[in-house]
Amino acid sequence: MHNRAGLFILLFMLISGCREKYVPNVNNPVTGYLVVDGFINSGPGPTTIVLSRTTRLSAGITIQYETKAKVSVEGKLNTTAVLLNEVTGKPGNYSVAQLTLNPADQYRLRIITQAGREYLSEYSAVRRTPAIDSISWKEETDGVYVYGNTHNTQEPVGFYRWTYDETWEIHSQYLTRFKAYNDAKGVPHHIGYRDSATRGYDYSMYFCWKNDTARSILVTSTEKLTENRVAFFPMRFIRRDAEEIGVRYSMNAKLYSISKDNLKFLEQLKKNTELLGSIFDPQPSDNYGNIRCVTVPGEIVVGFIEVSEEKVKRIFIDRQQLQEWRYRQGCPVEDTIANIPPLNLSAGAEPTEVSKWNFNNSNLIDCVYIAPTICVDCRLRGYNKRPAFW
Repeated sequence: MHNRAGLFILLFMLISGCREKYVPNVNNPVTGYLVVDGFINSGPGPTTIVLSRTTRLSAGITIQYETKAKVSVEGKLNTTAVLLNEVTGKPGNYSVAQLTLNPADQYRLRIITQAGREYLSEYSAVRRTPAIDSISWKEETDGVYVYGNTHNTQEPVGFYRWTYDETWEIHSQYLTRFKAYNDAKGVPHHIGYRDSATRGYDYSMYFCWKNDTARSILVTSTEKLTENRVAFFPMRFIRRDAEEIGVRYSMNAKLYSISKDNLKFLEQLKKNTELLGSIFDPQPSDNYGNIRCVTVPGEIVVGFIEVSEEKVKRIFIDRQQLQEWRYRQGCPVEDTIANIPPLNLSAGAEPTEVSKWNFNNSNLIDCVYIAPTICVDCRLRGYNKRPAFW
């Protein structure tokens, strides 16, 4: 019995000692492959194309944008190209406010990088997108599900891409009208009103908003349906304890009509980027799209550019519309501190309300409640400029 145990331990040690770090042999050039994201907008609104480069697996998640390129849209019948300018403050983003396209023409994208390499997408017909019928939502026991709905009686089959941006309102757990005043050396000295004239609350630290965009590739088709109608397409799930509907939530849904080839490209891209994680998931495969390099034929380019019309619809969901929402910021109970200079105020704390007045000394503040700054100042979690659509 002892011999068997010793043999097992020896075998385990040998197997453990044979493990080596595996580095996959990925043929990824130093500069990375060009990635082209966006679409040529045939409807009202801007056309924006984002250029970036793939990075090595060991390079982290920092996006390497392709800057100072020349990006233009050109028609097959009309040789006059429209230039997309790089957006100030947004490197790698190239945009034009409005395109006027001929429905009978076809269009493509031309890219010339700062290094002089030229890229062309395939010509694309001008597609029209049906209106979004509605963006519906339903509250379930685990949270809120948001769905997209559309239909098109002009075409027998539809291929669609959905996306969205979202905004939600947040509040600080505690209101405040006080702050710590420092002495000449910058040391907290005493607590006083933020606005001595009105002695009111500072709502600029209480009302804030946050933004996000769709994290998943959302595509669908009506190819296997009896009519060109999309009903209750799942767009977003919000957990019942999530911050997004703690006060008020808004989704700005967007819909695009795409080709079947584009649908296949996006479905494969989704498998390659979102579903990997186990041996049972779809494995990576070549999926480069409809863009080629003219300067270096055969160079890999990732992206699929088509002409499509963007349709949008915005919805709001208020906390009061739900049965029960379990989101809590999770701040501790307020503590107290004496308002005696020099002030012994811990770092990362803010005064909130009066704990005790000293009426025997000209109504001065004797003690106040304090809480962590992140529980008092919502600007640490979002921005305090109300969105125009709010």
